[in-house]
Amino acid sequence: MSNPTRDQAWELVCEWVQSDSLRKHLLGVEAAMRAYARKFGEDEELWGVTGLVHDLDYERYPDLDDEENGHPRTALRLFGELGWPQDLIDAVAGHATFLNVPRETLMAKTLFAVDELSGFIAACALVRPTGIEGMKPKSVKKKLKTPSFAAGVNRDEVHQGAEELGVDFDAHVQFVIDAMAERADELGLGPREQ
Repeated sequence: MSNPTRDQAWELVCEWVQSDSLRKHLLGVEAAMRAYARKFGEDEELWGVTGLVHDLDYERYPDLDDEENGHPRTALRLFGELGWPQDLIDAVAGHATFLNVPRETLMAKTLFAVDELSGFIAACALVRPTGIEGMKPKSVKKKLKTPSFAAGVNRDEVHQGAEELGVDFDAHVQFVIDAMAERADELGLGPREQ
């Protein structure tokens, strides 16, 4: 069982995901996962790939109630067939709370902690003239209190993720902002043209 490379993972993303916004979400989660891997002294490549493929089948199989093929079940089978590491498979399964797969590894806890949050940070950046540049946790927390803003983001999971990871919420938000800001142009989160 060998670890997948970033190139192999990106090839799968290009094959499975046509939506530009979903690709950007995957890249944002990858950025946060890589940053946390560096912080924790973990395998940055494996963590990055895990973030990059965590929603691989969402576009094709969005029905979470489909117990055979619904996201992320199809992707989990594919990763198993490819011989990818169990840590990656468990982390992707663990980010889908409805599967009730316990998040036991640091990588699984981190994926859960950055997934919803990175999507929410991207949504916040898209409504700011300066994009992600200069964004602070305070403005993210203010938007979190507005249920109609990025309504699809599960606020409970955003907070639960930081708790499970054992990190201060404000510091966690700033860490993910900083990780995504490093790739702002690629993520479409740079300053908007005036």
